Amino acid sequence: MIEKINITALLLAGGRGSRMGHVDKGLQQFRGSTMAAHVLQRLAPQAGVLAINANQNIDTYALFGVPVWPDDLEGFEGPLAGLETGLRRCTTQYLVTAPCDCPFLPPDLVAQLSHALESQGAELALAETEEAGADGVLRVQPHPVFALVKVSALPQLSAYLAGGGRRMDGWYPSIKVARVRFDDANAFRNINTLYELQQFEKDA
Repeated sequence: MIEKINITALLLAGGRGSRMGHVDKGLQQFRGSTMAAHVLQRLAPQAGVLAINANQNIDTYALFGVPVWPDDLEGFEGPLAGLETGLRRCTTQYLVTAPCDCPFLPPDLVAQLSHALESQGAELALAETEEAGADGVLRVQPHPVFALVKVSALPQLSAYLAGGGRRMDGWYPSIKVARVRFDDANAFRNINTLYELQQFEKDA
């Protein structure tokens, strides 16, 4: 098992929040705190180092008491840009990512991802769930923003980004990927809109 001291957990909060009315999703109030605070609280026991990837409200995120790393790529280029920045700046051998709008992430996320990464000799392990579509048929749903990555995979990611690629899973053909099935799909539920934020607040 990978020791947590060798893992940096990176909160991905670098988006524009366009589906939430162009507000900073991570800083939205949720159940007595902010969404970012809830995610960090769940990540803290699972990793040796915490950091935040953000491209706006840097001073506010700095109040969480962990390093804040803006994208090295300009122009809000998506979560892969945040991942690349994290891999460049972290001082550990591994980096795990989670988005700021998923406050229910599993307490064993890192443990399961690290077990799969090691046992399969992979460079990256990502979470998957099985969910029913509108037709009632169960399908595998990958969650590439919940991933544990070896820092040594940085050159492949940088090459993909330099070539104009931006899809979160678009660089997977260049590395070995392990996929981990989690039973609780709700743990990966993301809150995209202000309406969803209000609904989850009511369900507390």
